[in-house]
Order: sequence, then C-alpha cells, then structure tokens
Amino acid sequence: MIRQSLKFRKTITIVCVFSLLLFIFLILKKDKNSIDSELKMQHQRIDDDFQDIAYREFDQIPKRETNILVDKDKPKMQPSNLAAEDTKQELQEAKARIEHLEKKIAILEGRIPQKYPDVQYLGYKERKRILVTGGAGFVGSHLVDVLMIQGHEVIVVDNFFTGRKRNVEHWFGHRNFEMIHHDIVNPLYVEADEIYHLASPASPPHYMQNPVKTIKTNTLGTINMLGLARRVGAKILIASTSEVYGDPMVHPQPESYWGHVNPIGPRACYDEGKRVAETLAYSYAKQENVSVRVARIFNTYGPRMHVSDGRVVSNFIMQALQNLTITVYGNGKQTRSFCYVSDLVDGLLALMASSYSLPVNIGNPVEHTIEEFAVIIKNLVPGCRSTVATGAAVEDDPQRRRPDITLAKKHLHWTPKVSLQDGLQRTIDYFKEELSRTTFYNNQTYIDFKGKISH
Repeated sequence: MIRQSLKFRKTITIVCVFSLLLFIFLILKKDKNSIDSELKMQHQRIDDDFQDIAYREFDQIPKRETNILVDKDKPKMQPSNLAAEDTKQELQEAKARIEHLEKKIAILEGRIPQKYPDVQYLGYKERKRILVTGGAGFVGSHLVDVLMIQGHEVIVVDNFFTGRKRNVEHWFGHRNFEMIHHDIVNPLYVEADEIYHLASPASPPHYMQNPVKTIKTNTLGTINMLGLARRVGAKILIASTSEVYGDPMVHPQPESYWGHVNPIGPRACYDEGKRVAETLAYSYAKQENVSVRVARIFNTYGPRMHVSDGRVVSNFIMQALQNLTITVYGNGKQTRSFCYVSDLVDGLLALMASSYSLPVNIGNPVEHTIEEFAVIIKNLVPGCRSTVATGAAVEDDPQRRRPDITLAKKHLHWTPKVSLQDGLQRTIDYFKEELSRTTFYNNQTYIDFKGKISH
C-alpha cells in the first residue's frame, strides 16, 4: 500500500513538472511572437517616416500631362516642336524633384550624429571646471571651443538674448560639456575652478534695445558671478570693454586713462555698466580676497558675428555681399582698430593664466579710418558692385579708438597674430555661408581651425 502511494506521488510530481515546463514554453513563445510583431511595427514606422520625409511634398509638384490637348482653331505643332516641349517640361520636373531631394537629404544628414572635434585628454589634476557666462555668444563660443579642445570641463550659461545654440551645438552630448539656459541676473549655484564672465549684449543696437536689462546684466549679473567666485574659491575674469574710455581725449588709450564718458547718453547703459562691473570686481578683490582679472576688450570681428548686430564689420560685409550701398555713418574719418576673434581668445586665456590683476587692454593696435575699412572690405568681396555713401553721424560715437597694448606685451607676452586681410577673408567666407543657407540642419556650424589656438 505504501509502495503504491509513493508510486502515485512520483507520477503526480512528474506530470506537474512537465505541465510547468509546457506552460513556460508557451509563455516564451507568446513573448517572442509579440516582440517580433513589435519590431515589425517599428520597422514599418521607420519606413513610413522615411517615405514621409523624402516624398511627402512630391505630390505638390505638377505632373507632366501625358495627353496633349490640341485646339482645333490653332495650327498643329510639328513633331520636332512637340519633342522639344516634352524635353523642356521633363527637365523642369527633374529640376524640381532634385531640389526637393536636396532639401530632404540635408534634413536627414542633420539627424546623423556628428563626430566631435578632437579633444585632448587631461588628468583630474590638470583638468579644470570652467564656467563661461555668455558662452553661446560670438566671443564666448570661440573661447568654449579652445577650452574644450584643451580637455577642460566647460559649463556654458546663456539666456540666448544675443547668443545662439548653433554656436556651441557641435559640443552637445560631449561628456565634458554642459549647457545651462539661465539669466545671470538671477543667482547661480554651480561648482567651478575658473569663471569667464562674458555675458552682456555688446553691440549698440542690442544693448540700446533694453538699456535697463543691459545695466542689470553688468551690475547684478556681475555681483552674482563675483559672489559665486567667492563661495567656491574660483578665479574670475571680467570682460570689460574699450567703451569705458568713452570718446577718449587721449590717443592711443592706455589702462591708466580714466575715460571721457557721457553718463546719460544712449550708450551709457553699456559704458557705465562696464565701469561699475570693474569697480565691483576690485571691491570684491579688496574686501573678499577674490582673485580677479579684468580685460578691456577693443573692437573684435570674426565668424559667428551676428549678421544684424549693427557693427562696422558685419554691416559692411553684408552690404558688400548683397551689392547694397555701403553706409558710413558720419564723415568716415573716425578710426577703429579691429582684432580677430582668435587673437582675442588667446589674450583672454593668457590673462587668466597670468598673475597680473589690474585691467589690461586686449585689442589690435593697427588703426584705420571707417572709410578705409569700407574700401578694404569692398575690394575683398569678388564682383562687388557696391558704392560707399555717408549717412548721419551716430550720437556719442567715439572719434578715435586704438589700444595701447604695452601692458599686454609685458605681462601676458601677447600680441595679435592674424592680419586684417586674413581675418576679414575668413569672416567674409562665414557670412557667405550664412547667406547661402536655404534650410536648417544641425551640422552646419563654423569652427575656425585656421585661427585655433594651441596651448
């Protein structure tokens, strides 16, 4: 009896095990079928999406009529004329289809992940965490390129008032790069070893558009960045400007000159804002022992300038490329000294690395009149048919502007390297690219490797 009972239990156990295995097998088979069906659906969606991207606008192209309607009242066309008309219509249709395909290919190319520029590897002792305010702007983005290529961790902070994501998008996703959409008028809490404080509109049309905002950026924003530098023990570089000299009574302008500024003029929001920023920097240095550097930046030009920022170089190049009248405001005898952006970035890096803490002029001492600049740019644009004309003078426009860079040579061992001809040619090439843009795609950016700085 006991033996029969044990045999029965053994049989029951075997049946249960087989049933369990069969149940597991059925579940796995069902999951496999569902996964296969899901993959098929995804592939179908991808195919549908590609078809939609590539061909959805083709039905808008007029199709060639296969049946030619002949009016009885009109003379019949000869076979040779009919063949010529058919060929012409086919060429027009082919051209329209090619244009649509080019647009779709550009969009698809923009979706392909792009390779990052080569980046040097730094160990944790050499690698720094560097914060760049206004890092998506004209100068800031070039500085970010050099810092990234050097191998540092870079945090870009920008509210995109004048900056553009296009200027730094080639770094998106890189493990050393971080982008923060933030207005520095509000406090910011991050960790950093060095801070480059470049945030501020810099061209007259931009800073005059919202003068109160410009003053807040250069006062409250500077206070916030100096406070951050004090909290985390970071070294900070304040980007000041040659505008602190106003319409100068001394020429060329040394750092010891105190300036000649109209405190209530249309440019005062920027001029006085930067003067206050310098005062704040040295107040924090004296009271809170913050390590500060101040760069007085003179006129700068190069790729990634805003096409409508109202500055001399961008205005003249855009007018010359479009064969428009090149407008010189005033009598054209005002002088400027223009520094190429890679030279400026080189100077900022040298100042940050130095032990010199007083203000330093960073600019190119080669001086030209505005009228001469107009002629130089016109001659550099092939086939330019523009004429040079004068317009009404701008209020409080400085008549002479040239930096004395003696201190930069002595303490930073820095001098500009890029000639005016080379720099203008690179800038013209960039503006040509901007004017030729017919569609937006992600990998259309501009890294000026010719002007790249190696450190």
